[in-house]
This record gives sequence, structure tokens and C-alpha cells, in this order.
Amino acid sequence: MRGLLQQVLANLRANRLRTFLTMFGIAWGVVSVVVLSATGEGFRRGNEHVLQELGRNISIVWGQRTSTQPGGLRAGRAIHLTLDDARALERGSPMIAVVSPELTRGAVAVESAYNSASLGVHGVEPAYQDIRTIDIDRGRGLTARDEREARRVAVIGADAATQLFAARHPIGETIRLSGLPYIVVGTIRDKQQDSSYSGRDNELLFVPFTAMARDLPRLDAPPGSLSNIVLAPHPWVVEALPRVLDARQGRIEDVEWPLEQEIRGVLAARHGFAPDDPDAIVTWDTSLESLMFGRMVAGMRRFFTVVGLVTLGLGALGVMNIMLVAVRERTREIGVRMAMGATRRDIEKQFFLEGFVLTVVSGSVGFGFAAAVCAALNQLPMPARFEGMILTPGAGMLAVAAIACAGVVASLYPARRAARLTPVEALRFEA
Repeated sequence: MRGLLQQVLANLRANRLRTFLTMFGIAWGVVSVVVLSATGEGFRRGNEHVLQELGRNISIVWGQRTSTQPGGLRAGRAIHLTLDDARALERGSPMIAVVSPELTRGAVAVESAYNSASLGVHGVEPAYQDIRTIDIDRGRGLTARDEREARRVAVIGADAATQLFAARHPIGETIRLSGLPYIVVGTIRDKQQDSSYSGRDNELLFVPFTAMARDLPRLDAPPGSLSNIVLAPHPWVVEALPRVLDARQGRIEDVEWPLEQEIRGVLAARHGFAPDDPDAIVTWDTSLESLMFGRMVAGMRRFFTVVGLVTLGLGALGVMNIMLVAVRERTREIGVRMAMGATRRDIEKQFFLEGFVLTVVSGSVGFGFAAAVCAALNQLPMPARFEGMILTPGAGMLAVAAIACAGVVASLYPARRAARLTPVEALRFEA
């Protein structure tokens, strides 16, 4: 076997230009498979990360105006959500795991001992922090006791902390919201957020809902009105969403899934609007958005994989053609070897091994080059929704399997064609 391998390598070295061009085709195919697969995985993870920065499978509900007239009520009535609505959703919907009311005020005058700024302030309950991934970097988050006692405490975003305190440590410092003193108890980690509904979390302040309702209520709505309600369903509800969508027709963004129907049912009964009124309330569901992007990215990854495999297949065809040319050029050599006692199996083994070695070596070089390219690109700044070139075990296994298959396909036919020659035919061909 060792002697055969040495002979194979000698034959490949004898035609260096042909060998190089053939290896380049295979290597480029492997580079395409690996790089495109890593690109697709980077988009998939980046999309998941960005959506989780807003919240993990959450729904945000706003009251709007009715567009129908159920029970003789006039159309165009404003629907103002209240704290009782939030509690009714929490009690009346088996699909909902946790709910938080939310009050928002934009452009609130905020002052520290060092600087002042105009910032957004949100009044929320402690559960909101888990729903919306408000992860604490320093200090602590809002607690049930803060909510119960309507304490004047605040958790501030990373950019807001920089605006108010520069490089100083803000925990324990007093800030004034429209002249009212609040103590900073925590700061939020820097969030890479490219979607929001009332400002990026890095630029916001979060205070207990009860304190906000007392100190900074809405001025554009009746007393007790919320800005919106934020909720998260149970995991089994989200897990069932793909089956729900697959069973229905139409665009994914137009599908009204059971959670939204349940929200509409509870609020319609409380506010006297028709459950099928599309304008009475508006719901933004990140589960639907996540699934939509996930399917789009999955389709893109499949397309990338097919393109890479087609490129690799073309490289394998190049190897096959080169090996067929080699069989033709070395017909006399085959005849001499067979006349000297070499069997058909020996001839087949030699040519198969030549093609297979050529494919595997060039594929390995291509994989190494692709890994180096991915590592180099990962040193550059990445755009939103893209977490870099990510090589996964699955991509590696796909590349290895593709190389092996290409090697077998490219080598088997030329090897069998060489083995079918007889000594007389081979010697006569060259004579």
C-alpha cells in the first residue's frame, strides 16, 4: 500500500499544473460550502440575539380606536388600557405566563449633580425586567418592595448613565425627574438593540410602576390609563406556533394566532368592542417576528449550502475529467503493467487512489483556507443581526462528507474505465 501511495504521489507531481488547477476547483468548492454555511449561521444567531434584546417571545398591546359599532356603540371610541386590564389578562388567559403594565413618558427633564438631559422614563413592574431582558450590569434591579412601597428608585440604561454621570459610578446617586428626587439603584448592561417601541433601552430610565403612576402619570389620557401592556406567553404556546402557522394560509404577518385572539377576547369583553375589530387594539408579537425571520434565514442557509455543494460538484467533475484524460494518456503504461501481472483490481485501485488523494488533499486545503478567512473576517466590525462567520460542527461534518463523496464520485468511474482495458488493447492503442 505504501508503494502504491508513493507511485500515486509521483504521478501527481509529474503533472503539476494540471494537478494544481484540479485541486483549485475542489478547494474553491469546499471554501464555498464552509464560508456560505458560516455566513448563514452568523445571520441566524445575530437575528436571534437582536430579537432577544427586545424581549424573549413577548407581546406588546396598545389601545387604539374602534372601527366597528357593536351593540349600537359608536365607532371611533378610544380604548384606554388600565391596570385592571393587565390583571384581567393575567387571570383570564391560560396562555399568558406573566404580565406587566407600562407607563411611558418621553423627554422628561432629568438632572444629576453633574449633568442634565432629556430622557424617556418607563414605569414598570419587576416582572417587566425578565420579559424585556433588562439585565442589570451594576447594582440591582427593581423589586417587589420598590413596587409595593412606590419607592423613588431608578434603573438606568448604559447611555443614560454616561449622559448623566460620564465615567462616574452612578449607584446610590440622586437624580431628579421633573424635579422629584430618585435614587439610582442599578444600571443596565449595554444592549445591542436595533428595534424598539418607545426608545432604545440604553437611553431610558426605569422606575417602579406605582411611583410613576403617582409622580409622572399620562397627561394625554384619562387618569389611570396605561401606555401599553407587555406580556409573555408560556413556552408551550410559542412551541405550538409553527404548527399553527403551517395549518393556515396567507402571509405570516397576517395570521392571527390563538394568543392574540385570546388577548382580544379578554379586552373586548371589558371595553365593549368586537373581538374581530382590527383597529381597537394593536399587538406586536416578537414570536411571530422571530419565526418569520427564522424561516427566512433557514431558507437563505439552504440556498447557500446548495450553491456551495454545486460549486464543489463542478470541482469534482473537473477531477473526473482530468482523471479520464490521465487514463487515456497512460493507456500504454496500463497495458505494460497488466502484461507484467497487474490485475484489474490493482489498476482500479491505483487510479481511484490518485483521484481520491487529489480530492481529499485539495478539500482539506480548502477547509483550512475557509477557516482562516472566517477567523480574519471576525476581526472586523459586524453589522446588526449578524454575529460573524460561525463555523459549526454541522458545517464541518457537511464539508467532510462532501469532500468524501466528491472524491468517490470523481475517482470511481475513471478507475473502472482504466481497469476494463485489456493488455492487447492498451498496447495496440499506444502503438
